[in-house]
Amino acid sequence: MGVLPLAADLPDAELGQFGQDPWWVIALKAVFIFLILVLLTLFNIWFERRVVARMQHRVGPNVHGPFGLLQSLADGVKLALKEDIIPKAADKVVFLIAPVIATVPAFVTWSVIPLGPEVNFFGHRTPLQLTDMPVAVLFVMAIASIGIYGIVLGGWSSGSTYSLLGGLRSSAQMISYEVAMGLALVAVFLYAGSMSTSEIVEAQDRLWFGLILLPSFVIYVISMVGETNRAPFDLPEAEGELVGGFHTEYSSLKFALFFLAEYINLATVSAIATTLFLGGWAAPWGIENIWDGANSGYWPLLWFFGKVFLFVFLFVWLRGSLPRMRYDQFMALGWKVLIPVSLAWIVAVATIRVISLEGNINRTYLVAAIAVLLVLTVGLMFLGDGKGDAAPAETAEEPHDAFAGGFPVPPMPAGGAVRGGAAPLTFTTGRTTVTAAAEESHE
Repeated sequence: MGVLPLAADLPDAELGQFGQDPWWVIALKAVFIFLILVLLTLFNIWFERRVVARMQHRVGPNVHGPFGLLQSLADGVKLALKEDIIPKAADKVVFLIAPVIATVPAFVTWSVIPLGPEVNFFGHRTPLQLTDMPVAVLFVMAIASIGIYGIVLGGWSSGSTYSLLGGLRSSAQMISYEVAMGLALVAVFLYAGSMSTSEIVEAQDRLWFGLILLPSFVIYVISMVGETNRAPFDLPEAEGELVGGFHTEYSSLKFALFFLAEYINLATVSAIATTLFLGGWAAPWGIENIWDGANSGYWPLLWFFGKVFLFVFLFVWLRGSLPRMRYDQFMALGWKVLIPVSLAWIVAVATIRVISLEGNINRTYLVAAIAVLLVLTVGLMFLGDGKGDAAPAETAEEPHDAFAGGFPVPPMPAGGAVRGGAAPLTFTTGRTTVTAAAEESHE
């Protein structure tokens, strides 16, 4: 903890450099961000299918284009040419607007993501970032929460029970995990002394926050998987009980917009994690020591997207290896584990910051005490109440009445559930006892 920078020592980023660009530079930046996100989505879909295929000992897309790279483009063209169906029971206006509400915020959030330092952009010096503001991270969280409305309205306006349940699940899930995600970022604000994305990147010049704020980093990574409805947290799209979730009734380009929003959000949360915890566009350790130009020019784009692809690979890895959670377990993880741990960690980080700036207490003992408290907090959360661990009391066997509830219900075996072939069941009707085998032979 002795190498952590103090708030007074952090560099003051010149936010005045934003908003001074001519209109054509702003327009070109916006167009480039749009093109990058569309191409990134096409690549991520191909990448996911190829990686999952390798994990399952399959080949994956390999026909359209070199290495199958054009498969995602072919799928997009196919979706555009499909028949556009609107259910009769749907609210047509909301049904059409919902995919747009879900997609537009996914693009807007990238306006404050720093992709690199100040560069020569067609003869004009400008940072590789569309804009920045003192509350840029809060802006990202606010815009991302608007996308929830698109999902909820899409499920409600479809006129389908399955879609409505999927929309309600998704809203509850995304709101729950946005709370944990926001709390995980508070520690970053405390150490960076700012909510500006460019200033947070500069604050990690000496050490990345992903290491010194490891609990916040872990909580954010878990929360971003739940926020994007990705496996193993893809319960709003659980085909076992909801067919396809909130977009069951959508087809053609409207379904493609929901699909596009999901993959852009995947890249967005990865870019935020890169910016806030992995130094943003800064080169990995050691490279800047042997190469002076590693953090200048357009080279930082390589470092930034390299870190983003690490998170994308994590998403794909989780999808290909973990089974889907049960919904009550998933919500309990967010409300009973992630949020309490986040609150305890914020108190610990705030205490360290105050003592670092004003106090004279030995920081080693303080860190050790906080670590013990965190371990105790986590242990108490996972400690059961012991109600389900007690052995069931032995009760005297009573005669089983198969017709007690009005329907013939076969009794459970005396020793509980039986593995493999069970003994033939007997059903008592009046004074006659009939075995299952005899009943089948009689029929």
